[in-house]
Amino acid sequence: MYWPGVRKRQLLLVVVTTTISLFATSFMVESAQSADAPPRKILSGWIPYYSMDTALPSAVANGDLIKEVMPFWYTLKSETKITDLYTPANPNVPISTPITTMRDSGFTIIPTITDGTAKAVLAGLIAQPSTRSQIVATITALVLKNNYDGIDLDFEGFAFVDGTASWNSTRPNWVSFIQELSTSLHALGKVLSVTTPVLFDPVSGKKGYYVFDWASISPFIDRLRIMTYDYSTSNPGPIGPLTWIEQSLQYAISVVPASKIYVGVAGYGRDWVTKVVGICPSQYSSTVVAGAKAATFVMSKAAGLAASYFAVPTYNQAFGEVNFTYEKTYVGQTSSGLATICTATRTAWYQDARSYAARAQLVAKYHLGGIAAWTFGMEDPAANIAVRQVAQSVAPDLVLATLTSDQSSVTYGSQVSLAGTVLLTDGQPIAGLAVRIEAKSVGEELWREIGQLTSTQDGIVITSLIVGKTITLRLSSDATWERAASQSAEVTITSSRLISVVAPTLNSMGIPITISGVVQPHQAGISVILEKYVAGKWLVVNDQIKTGELGDYAISTVESGTGIKRYRVSVAEDSSFAQSESPIFAILVL
Repeated sequence: MYWPGVRKRQLLLVVVTTTISLFATSFMVESAQSADAPPRKILSGWIPYYSMDTALPSAVANGDLIKEVMPFWYTLKSETKITDLYTPANPNVPISTPITTMRDSGFTIIPTITDGTAKAVLAGLIAQPSTRSQIVATITALVLKNNYDGIDLDFEGFAFVDGTASWNSTRPNWVSFIQELSTSLHALGKVLSVTTPVLFDPVSGKKGYYVFDWASISPFIDRLRIMTYDYSTSNPGPIGPLTWIEQSLQYAISVVPASKIYVGVAGYGRDWVTKVVGICPSQYSSTVVAGAKAATFVMSKAAGLAASYFAVPTYNQAFGEVNFTYEKTYVGQTSSGLATICTATRTAWYQDARSYAARAQLVAKYHLGGIAAWTFGMEDPAANIAVRQVAQSVAPDLVLATLTSDQSSVTYGSQVSLAGTVLLTDGQPIAGLAVRIEAKSVGEELWREIGQLTSTQDGIVITSLIVGKTITLRLSSDATWERAASQSAEVTITSSRLISVVAPTLNSMGIPITISGVVQPHQAGISVILEKYVAGKWLVVNDQIKTGELGDYAISTVESGTGIKRYRVSVAEDSSFAQSESPIFAILVL
C-alpha cells in the first residue's frame, strides 16, 4: 500500500515489493522536445524505490528539462550502516539497471539518505566527534562504491520527531557534520545536497525549522532543496501556497546563493472530510469524520476524482493551487449489523500544471537552481509541459566559442599566438565575457586553467603562449543565468625538443669526430642518435646514447671516406614531444 502525500520520513515505514518491467537499461521514451531552443534544465526530483515503474520513466521522458535526479533509496540506521531500500522492493531488477538508465540519460545522480534511526539517536551520533566522523566515512564509502555524483541528506527526524526543545543543541552539531561531510565529498569532486523543511527570516519572528541553519551550512553545501509543501495537513487548505513559499525563498536567497536553491513541488493532493450527515458504516467510522486525517491522491488522478463527483475544480491565483468540494455517500452496516448510510462533504487541494508553472516562474524571478518534484511519476503530464514552456522562456543564450592558433607544430620554448571568438548563435558578438584558456597534456584527464581573458566589443580574445611540451587547448566560459557554459573545439599544438649541436667543420678521415650539444628541455636519460644523409636517406650511424643531468650529450663517430658529410641529431617521439631533429650540419672530411 502507498500513500503519496505522507511525509518522506513516514514512507520509510512502508515495505513495498514491486515487480518492475518498465525501467530496464534499454527503456526508451520519446521526449516532448520543442523545435525551439533547448529549455533551461530547471527540473529535478526524487525517484523512490517503491515506484520505480512510474518515477524513472517520467524522468527519462522529460530528460530535456532535467540535469539531476535523487534516487530515494537509502536510510541511515547507525554510524556504520546505511540500509538499501531499493533491493528488497525490486528483487527482480538489480540496482545497476536503473543507475545505468540514469547515466545513459545524462543525469547527475545524487541519491537521498533519510534518517532511519529512532528519536534523538542521530542527534546523539552527530554530537560526538568520533561517531560523526564515522557517519561521514560511511556516506562517503556509499558514494564511492556506486560512483554516485554526490549525496542528498533528508534528515527530517530533527524537525518532526526529536522535538523543538532539542534544536538549540542539535544545530551546531548539524553544522559541524555538514562541514565534515562537505570536506570529504568535495575532496572527491562530489556534490553535497541538503533537503529540509522551510525556514524564515528570524527577524520576522517566523523562524520555521531553524535547526537546519541554512546560513551556517551555506558555504559547505552545493544544493538546498526546500520542502515547500505540507503547509496544510490537519485542516483543509493549500499544499504549499505561493506567498508562504516566497517568504521562505526570500530568506533563503539572503543566506544561500540563489543558484544552489531548489523549490519543492508536490505531485500529490489532500482530501479532507469537513462535514458528515448520518451514521457512517463501521468500516468508515474512524476515517470519515470531520477533522480526521486527510486522504491523499496523486496529481494525475485529481481531474478524474473531481469529475467522478461532478465537482468543478477552481484555481486559486493567490495560492497557486486548485481546490474543489464534493459530497460522497457511504453505505454499509453499523458495528451491530444494522443498515446505515452517511454523506460526507469533502474538500480537496492540489497543484496542477498552472501551479507548477507558477513555481517555475519563481526560478526565473529569483534566478534559482530549479524546482524539485516530490515525486516523479505522480504529476499530470500537462505539468511537465507547463514547466517546459517556462524553462524555454528563460533558457540561457547558447554561446559559440572558437579557438585557433597560428601554429600547430613548434619547437620547445616557441611562442604561439592564440585567437578566440565568443558569439551568440545568430552571430552576434558577446562583449565583456570572461573566458579561460584551459590546457591538458597527453595522458592527463583534467583540464587546468592557464589564463583568463575578457572578450572585446567584437567578441574576440587574443593572447600568446610559450609552448613547452605537446599540449591541447580550449576556450571555456562559465554558465551564468543569462548564458550557457561554452567550450570551443580542442586545439592541439605539437612540440618538438630543441637540440643544439657543437661539431667541427673539418675533420680527418679515420680520426674520431666528436659531436656534442644539449637537448631542451633539460632532462637526463633521453635517448639521442646521430643520423647521416646517404643516397637520399637518413641512416642511423651510432648506438643510442643518453643525455646527462643537464640534457647534455656527446657522440663520437669515425668516417672511412673523404668528402662533405651531412648529419643531424635526433630524439624519438614520446608522449610529450614529437620526433625532434637538430638543424642539419656538414663536416668536410679530408
